[in-house]
Amino acid sequence: MTSILRPNISFNVKRSKPEAIAPAKPTPHEVKSLSDIDDQAGLRFYAPGVHFYCANPSMEGHDPANVIKVALAKALVYYYPIAGRLREQPDGKLVVDCTGEGAMFVEADADVRLEYLGNPITPPLPFIDQLQFDSDVMDLGVVDKPLLYIQVTRFKCGGFTFGLKTCHIIADGVGIAQFLTTISELARGAKQPSALPVWDRHLLLARDPPVPTHIHREYEPIEDATQEEYDMVLKTPPANLVHRSFFFGPKQISALRKHVQSLEPMSHVTRFELITAAVWRSRTISLDYNPDSEVRSQFPVNLRGEIVPPLPTGFYGNAFARAVAFSKAGKLCSSPLEYALKLIKEAKAKATSSDFLQSLADMLVQRERPRFMVARTFMVSDVTRAGFQAIDFGWGEGMYGAKPYPWVVAFYTSFKNSVNEEVVVVPMCLPEPAMSRFKEEMESLIQT
Repeated sequence: MTSILRPNISFNVKRSKPEAIAPAKPTPHEVKSLSDIDDQAGLRFYAPGVHFYCANPSMEGHDPANVIKVALAKALVYYYPIAGRLREQPDGKLVVDCTGEGAMFVEADADVRLEYLGNPITPPLPFIDQLQFDSDVMDLGVVDKPLLYIQVTRFKCGGFTFGLKTCHIIADGVGIAQFLTTISELARGAKQPSALPVWDRHLLLARDPPVPTHIHREYEPIEDATQEEYDMVLKTPPANLVHRSFFFGPKQISALRKHVQSLEPMSHVTRFELITAAVWRSRTISLDYNPDSEVRSQFPVNLRGEIVPPLPTGFYGNAFARAVAFSKAGKLCSSPLEYALKLIKEAKAKATSSDFLQSLADMLVQRERPRFMVARTFMVSDVTRAGFQAIDFGWGEGMYGAKPYPWVVAFYTSFKNSVNEEVVVVPMCLPEPAMSRFKEEMESLIQT
């Protein structure tokens, strides 16, 4: 396993004046209801990400900013709610006012070549804010504001980046990848999307009356967690943490599998489960929690094909639940990797039961949309299979990098190494002493 602590990278980006990109044709002006999975307090934020594209000689003379801008306007004809604004009802629920006002767009120019950012470009990405739309209004909530902000940044080599910030209320990762796929298809000359969008948010409403059938631990506080622990997760400045990336290729995955060979059948142990079990256990050891303290690992699970009946093809709303594995810190740290892996698999199995998402919708309404808990919790989001890597605006496939939230969420991304092997990148943010211990623990698992 290799880890990277990226040195400071300095370059300048000059942005043009932002403009609103409206749908290319008239669209319905109506109010659309959101599902109770969409309408969560914990989703009222903008999810960021950046796609990196190398220069392509066949596209010489084409401006990526203009190509994407035109395709965005066409895509918003199909996804017209994304061109609208969120409104808050008297009871606190949100709806989408389909005003056609559009998404915000800015083009920019960097004074360096793209390869200056790394080869390959992998997290941590200390420069990512320069490649995304810069707007203070996004820190003031999501109501009455654009749902999508895009920045296309051109580099001196002819490469470019596509940075976006999307209101999580309107779509999850899979839904956003579907929308971006539409933009990319239209940018390459398609007459219409290969998959048409489906709203159908009524399919994920709570029952009347709501009847939760599961315990949703992701919204349950840890009994002995202090306010200081919650504040540490949400308010620790990035400057007080060390940012490193850890790489898991075929050799590292094979080494991890040797620690869990007694689990049968091994073919049912996924790469994600192995990595998450190993990282959660090593992170817990590095942070030196009280052995009797409860610790958790939390990760979203896409449930489009799990509920009965399945959601229709083209559904781009939020259709995920958070699986939660939990243990006493002492038990997790002293047990072999198999113990952590079993907890991860059990949490995933529970979250993918056919009635779990309905139960979640019921619970959210019954408890008036609570926020999920983050204290003593290792949160991960695996975007390696979301479809972001396949987004091609005409310059070829790019590399996707999500912005790591310090101390809160680790986004798993991937890239192809020099021998065409897929490598999973796990960004980690920890205090310096904990990072050193974490690195030692992970290396011991890989080398054994």
